[in-house]
Amino acid sequence: MGLLVFIDSIALCLVVSSALLQRFEEAPKPDGSLSLLVIGDWGRKGAYNQSKVAFQMGAIGQQLNIDFVISTGDNFYDSGLTGIDDPAFDDSFTKIYTSSSLNNQWYSVLGNHDYRGDVEAQLSPVLTNHDKRWICLRSFIVNAEVAEFFFVDTTPFVDKYFTEPGDHVYDWRGILPRKKYISNLLKEVDLALQESNAKWKIVVGHHTIRSAGQHGDTDELVEQLLPILQMNLP
Repeated sequence: MGLLVFIDSIALCLVVSSALLQRFEEAPKPDGSLSLLVIGDWGRKGAYNQSKVAFQMGAIGQQLNIDFVISTGDNFYDSGLTGIDDPAFDDSFTKIYTSSSLNNQWYSVLGNHDYRGDVEAQLSPVLTNHDKRWICLRSFIVNAEVAEFFFVDTTPFVDKYFTEPGDHVYDWRGILPRKKYISNLLKEVDLALQESNAKWKIVVGHHTIRSAGQHGDTDELVEQLLPILQMNLP
């Protein structure tokens, strides 16, 4: 029986799962333990204390001997990447997180700011070839035996990005028709959670489901995703 947890943005052996979600394998330490860091809303080209936070991440990462890092989205401000050659990738990622303890796999999902840029660029394996730490997909699974992490693309759930985009232009390639995309994703997450035998089941997304913070609850996730998580509680 597992424990189900949701991480938002407050948050390598590739195989295919029985659903359509891609799966990555991470081996725990010999004693069965697992250490990781979670970060979100970070791509600032070193500004807004990003470099200072990165330095402290390196120090803590060394103390904990971390296995990997999770990014919960808004990886590149203010409007994602402009393409696979955008220098922001180096200026906000490669040149910032330089500590040896952070030289592990980074598993990333997209945030709403990432959708304002070239999404396909951020998902491109070209970036992984440029920096082997980088893995970013819309939705996927990381299995670490004691814990299984279910990464969910939450941005397409939020109505206001479609109905009230303001001055922003969102890259909805691969998302439309939206209802079908969300329906398929929910089915895949539900099936993956049902099939999981991990002690810890941790769901990762950019948007909060429930929150007392500035942005509050994400009503669309409360209505559509939360019931699936509740049905899969141990």
